[in-house]
Amino acid sequence: MSETVSRRSALRLTAGAVAVAAAATGGLVPLTSAAAADRPEAGAGPRVEGLLARLTLDEKISLLHGADDPGSLGQAGYVPGVPRLDIPPLRLADGPAGVRITEHATALPAPVLLASAFDPELARRYGQVIGREGRALGQDVLLSPMVNLIRTPYAGRNFETFSEDPLLASDLVAAEIRGIQGEGLIATVKHFALNNQEQDRNSIDVHAGEQTMHELELRGFEAAVGAGTGAVMGSYNKVNGTFACENPTLLTDILRDQWGFGGWVMTDWFAAHSTAAALTAGLDMEMPDGTYFGTALKSAVQNGSVPEKYIDRAVRRILAVMDRFGLLDGSAPPRPGRDARAGAAVALEVAKAGATLLRNEHRTLPLDGGSVAVIGPTGSLPFVSGGGSAHVVPDHADSPLDAIRARTRSTVGYTLGADLFGKALPAGALSPGLTSEGQQVGAGKAWAYDGTLSVAEDDEWTFVLHFSSAATARPKVLLDGEELFPLAAGYGEYFSGGLVAVAPDGLGVRRKTLRLARGAHTLKITADGGDSGLLFRLRRSTGATRAQDVADAVAAARAARHAVLFAYEDATEGLDRTTVALPGHQEELIRAVTAANPRTTVVLNTSSCTSMPWLAETGAVLQMYYPGQEGAAATAAVLFGDSDPGGRLTQSFPADDEHHPVAGDPRRYPGVDGVEEYSEGIHAGYRWYDAQGVRPLFPFGHGLSYTSFAYSDPRARWTRDGLEVTFTVHNTGRRAGTDVPQVYVGPSPDLRLDQAVRVLGGYRRLALRAGERRRVTVRVAARTLSSWDARHHRWTLGTGRRTVWIGASSGDLRLRTGARVGGGHR
Repeated sequence: MSETVSRRSALRLTAGAVAVAAAATGGLVPLTSAAAADRPEAGAGPRVEGLLARLTLDEKISLLHGADDPGSLGQAGYVPGVPRLDIPPLRLADGPAGVRITEHATALPAPVLLASAFDPELARRYGQVIGREGRALGQDVLLSPMVNLIRTPYAGRNFETFSEDPLLASDLVAAEIRGIQGEGLIATVKHFALNNQEQDRNSIDVHAGEQTMHELELRGFEAAVGAGTGAVMGSYNKVNGTFACENPTLLTDILRDQWGFGGWVMTDWFAAHSTAAALTAGLDMEMPDGTYFGTALKSAVQNGSVPEKYIDRAVRRILAVMDRFGLLDGSAPPRPGRDARAGAAVALEVAKAGATLLRNEHRTLPLDGGSVAVIGPTGSLPFVSGGGSAHVVPDHADSPLDAIRARTRSTVGYTLGADLFGKALPAGALSPGLTSEGQQVGAGKAWAYDGTLSVAEDDEWTFVLHFSSAATARPKVLLDGEELFPLAAGYGEYFSGGLVAVAPDGLGVRRKTLRLARGAHTLKITADGGDSGLLFRLRRSTGATRAQDVADAVAAARAARHAVLFAYEDATEGLDRTTVALPGHQEELIRAVTAANPRTTVVLNTSSCTSMPWLAETGAVLQMYYPGQEGAAATAAVLFGDSDPGGRLTQSFPADDEHHPVAGDPRRYPGVDGVEEYSEGIHAGYRWYDAQGVRPLFPFGHGLSYTSFAYSDPRARWTRDGLEVTFTVHNTGRRAGTDVPQVYVGPSPDLRLDQAVRVLGGYRRLALRAGERRRVTVRVAARTLSSWDARHHRWTLGTGRRTVWIGASSGDLRLRTGARVGGGHR
């Protein structure tokens, strides 16, 4: 960041920083009523006030909503400036894991993989890459980071966020924002608030108590404000009966009056529902168009139903952030060039740092010099990112198979194992026949097929349609009169997964699975070439083809010393998972391969937690999530021991679909009659497992190393600012490695509020040489030792004797000590 931008940022964050600092030390910060529109806004200096005085009503309104970009760079949003007054336009790009436009950018690992490193400094450098590239690619605002907590294992965007723990999420979001904005790109923390699922996200009414909100979900957003985020994105859902984007409790009482936020609030895309209610509640910008903040807003001002001072307030907030970043006076640093090499280096470092080894029996890993059988579709296909707005066009992406072959001189074979894209329909099964290469329909032409599909035996068929062109132009396929691939509603076509929705040759893919009885079935296909022509092919997989794929995989695994099986789960915005089990028939494949070769490593490219009924049969399990463009190199480095797996789980992994915090109660998830209740209260994630005495498959914080560590000599003392916990970490193994010791704190005996059995108080990421000992200090902030008192609307320090645990995870607590909190320095 330039000195000018840095100094300006520091001056204009003072009010918010004071409020956040007070709250962090257990200060009393009461809720207030909605702020008056004419209250002075922090950060609005003479330049902003001068511009505001010269803007016409139409010009003001044009700054409060999105519009079509006449020179679009493929970004998500655009706000026209006011050329008459030299107010530049704003281009807004998605960016959870890199800058999402039509140009190439560094495809970073998914944020959940970044979080697994438990390293705020790495999160800052992750943000730096995005910040620099965003400016280099012509963007002004980044629609990221996402800090909603992982509450349900089914949420489709769990890979885009950090953790189930509010402390870890807060640390990482603040660090990433500092990295992004330090490069001059405006960050947007999202989705404010309680957007913890994709199912019914546009309408669900989330009911959560005040204590639950402040101690869990809101902590990350507050940390983002404390880090100086320029913008906040409101979520789609309702919160306690009112849509988030017109919720005065969220947008004014909490965000402005409690936390001192001085930036602007925008909607998620098409998340606005009103004009006057939203603007007066504290919303400043509607995206991506002006349905409510365009002509309707002008009419509301003209007829007197909305005072113009509310428009002035919103414009002032937007201009103040633009001024802070040097966009109004030309003091912003020149746009840099892309440094693709530096971005790739950080992407590789993050993927290796977050790689999480869940199991490693009989020294299965690291791989030795023996032959390797690589199995699974994601072994030969790069799985870079999840789908939806998180997708980035990478500079390059190698396959794990190529990376493994490049790393070893041993024989490396490959078998498919599980077929994602189908095989040609059997010759002779169609009458009349179809070419297996597909059908090419010329522009402006139509094509039709009316025939019979003959099925030799009862079986489960998955029909796979590959097609080019726009989703609305894809072929219509009817089997026995049923349309197999109807167009999905809303964003269902636009938000498709990052792996299974695109064939290796770039064609779009849709699937339909159903049971077919032996005999003849009618098949009708119609296709329209549209303006640019259409290429499509219809393929299938069946029980018989799957059995052959598994048999080939078993033979390869049996013939090799090591089997490395890549398993996948493809998540996307707009769609929740239906189970924590691996999709398709992958469990059958894993069981068959592990039975043939007990030295099997399962590499998981999944969005979130996964059940593993096959776990005991495996040699090792390596969690790589969505590892970005350098994921293949990182995976190979960890498999062969060039890099110690340094990741730890930021979410608890349940044993199955029946044993996790929202299981068995539809009111908790996905909601009943449009209402979702956070009735688990503050007991989310690992707190729920502790409170209920339920053993997870893998606990929060779990992760193995290729060496071993021991902890000893714990001490804890109160320092007025919090607890200072010290202990010794000893690498007891024969090689260097990475450890992440974690400190947990028990409840206060003096508080008559709901408290968790224990909460994460702090952590350290350490790299130790073989045999090295190091004395470590972890500070537990007063905020973490406090609880939110909903009766008095304030944080209250939990005084008295507090138990302190030190361990390798929430389920592996190796040391115990304690200290008295409060009552002066000890």
